[in-house]
Amino acid sequence: MASTSFNCSVNQGFNFEKDSQSVVGHLTSLKIGTTEFAKDIEIMDPTAIKDDTKVKVVGVISGIYWNGGYADPLSINCQVSTVNKQDSVVLQHSDLSDTTVEYDYVIYDYDPVAKVYFKAFHNNETTLKGLVEKSGGSLSLGIEMDQGMEVVSPKNFGFYIGIMPQEEAQTVHYGVSNTGKFTKAWGVTVAA
Repeated sequence: MASTSFNCSVNQGFNFEKDSQSVVGHLTSLKIGTTEFAKDIEIMDPTAIKDDTKVKVVGVISGIYWNGGYADPLSINCQVSTVNKQDSVVLQHSDLSDTTVEYDYVIYDYDPVAKVYFKAFHNNETTLKGLVEKSGGSLSLGIEMDQGMEVVSPKNFGFYIGIMPQEEAQTVHYGVSNTGKFTKAWGVTVAA
């Protein structure tokens, strides 16, 4: 299986410049157990820069990785607000018996032929369902206590989560250009 890895520009994500062509990513929603993270960072939608359309997101993605297998975890690193940092710390220090995750994300890349941004890796507005990954008995969930310094305003903090798919077939979407698109399965349906 081919793996997927995107390193995204946090600076471009927060301070979108129309003449820059860096890869950017947005964690557009996140719910862990019963905790729904705030969509409190307002940033530019790269596919609607002519209209100066802004979107509210949970976090600005710095990196996303998936090994490509149906049951492989999807790992996300992003920068989140102070409110979401506080919620993350509470989750880390609580009895997290409900490790279910619901999330949406989108990675944007630039098509130099069409001269537009396109969705390079995303869930196509169908919320994905997973579980916080366990690694050696510990949950793959973390938050930096110190403020990120790549972008100092708004105040933001590094957040990490590894997500295993729930026992159902789901779809992730890819784009290699503004017109070249395909999908891959994430998760496997288990008969009852």
